[in-house]
This record gives sequence, structure tokens and C-alpha cells, in this order.
Amino acid sequence: MKSRPHVLHDDGQRRLAVLIDADNAQASVIEGLLAEVAKYGLASVKRIYGDFTTQQQAQWKKVLLKHSITPVQQFAYTSGKNATDSALIIDAMDLMYTGRFDGMCLVSSDSDFTRLAQRLREEGLTVYGFGERKTPDPFVQACDKFIYTEVLRAEAPEPAPAAKPAAEKPAAKPKPAPEPAPTPAPPAPAEPPAPPAKAGPLPVPLDLLRQAIEEASDDEGWANLGAMGAYLNKIKPDFDPRLYGQKKLSDLLRKHPKHFSVIERESGGGGKTLYVKALG
Repeated sequence: MKSRPHVLHDDGQRRLAVLIDADNAQASVIEGLLAEVAKYGLASVKRIYGDFTTQQQAQWKKVLLKHSITPVQQFAYTSGKNATDSALIIDAMDLMYTGRFDGMCLVSSDSDFTRLAQRLREEGLTVYGFGERKTPDPFVQACDKFIYTEVLRAEAPEPAPAAKPAAEKPAAKPKPAPEPAPTPAPPAPAEPPAPPAKAGPLPVPLDLLRQAIEEASDDEGWANLGAMGAYLNKIKPDFDPRLYGQKKLSDLLRKHPKHFSVIERESGGGGKTLYVKALG
């Protein structure tokens, strides 16, 4: 099989293609999602796939221009069948063979993209998956890195308490009037749907963290934090400190001083490197 060409980038930035399955992703996470993608490289292609003639995609239509995302309209060929997946997979393969990309970001909670992720990795691309916690494990494991979108959703501001009405003087008692005929009460206005609740932090996987430290440690039991994090991503692509209530791996380890010790050591060039050791 003919191998795909590979283009070297003079600016040193990794080129990424972001492909979004609108049927299995929420528009409310798009800002956090693109900020997360920026940590791994430059999103030079951003496409979203779905049937934007339906009401289900109304929220996506509001954010496409703002974030320069190209919509790919895909009508359902048969009622009850989803043609979006096929369109996304075809485009992903076409982009892969251009050789212009170092990685792809697949935004979906659908396990139908498992084989696509495997195929992209076979060609040497780094695959970043984005989906909800309900995402089936085969798709999660097929990615180099998987980020749950619950940790990317912006916090909703708390509603301000309603002001109490000022006390009014009692009005003069009116004279009784004949009671009018009862009229039916107007229907109550429909309440807007509540925003999805942000899931709470998960229990900290202490055994997994100890295993990663052991695999990356020296003879004295100290492990370079960067090497430990790289090992965690290899054995558990969906590992993310934000799932456990902390922004960084170092913060997560420092949060549990009974189990882990974190120190700084001088490194070349006057910098400092973090090392961690399992206790007990």
C-alpha cells in the first residue's frame, strides 16, 4: 500500500484537523473544546457534520460562524439511519492521505468511530478523542488521548436571589362587587430546559497512580512527573486530573500527601523538574 506523504512545518506547530459529529456532541462545550485542542497543536481544519435543517442542530448553528467551523450538511438518506458518520469517516481518510496533518481530533461519543481512530493511528497520526462520559470504552482506548467534555463545560453562573417586594400600605377595603363568571386560567408558560448538571469529581485512582510511579521511578522510588504522566496516558487514554477535581497532575498528587510526596529538583539551564514518590 502506498504510504501517505508527510509535510514538514517550518513553524514547528503540529497541524490538527477537528472533526465534530453534531449528532453526538453538545454545542455548549465548543469554547472549552477548542481551547483544549490548542494545547496540542494548531486546528487548521474545523468541520462539523450533521443535518442542520433540523431543530436538533439549532444550538450548533449559533456558534459555527463565531468559531470559524465549516458545516458539512448531511441529509438522512433513510428515516432512522445516520449518514453523518460515513461523511465524517470519508473526510477523515481524505485528510489523512494529504499528509498535511500530525493528528486528528474526533469529537463524538459514538463507538462507530473506533475503527477510524485505529486506522489513523496506524498511519502515524495522533488521535485525540472528545466525548461524554457515556462514551463506550473501545472508542476511548482506540485514541492516544481522550478528554471527557464534562470537564470542558463552562460553569453556569449562579442566579441572583430575587429581591423582596417593598411592603405596601394596606389599601382601603373596596365595596363588594358582583362576582364575574369564572374563566379558564391561561396555560402556564413552558419552562426552559435546565442546563446539564456538571458531574462531580470521581474517586482518585490511587492504585493507578502508584503503578505509574513505579514504572517511571529510579532505584530510590522517585519518578519524573513528566514520565509518569506519559505512562498514564499510554495505559489509560482518558486519564485527566480534572475528572478528580484538580487542574494538574501535580496538584492531584499534592492533594494527597499521605500517599504521595512531590519535590522539585534542579535541572539543566537553571530550571526545576518535579519528581514524585509513592508513600506507604
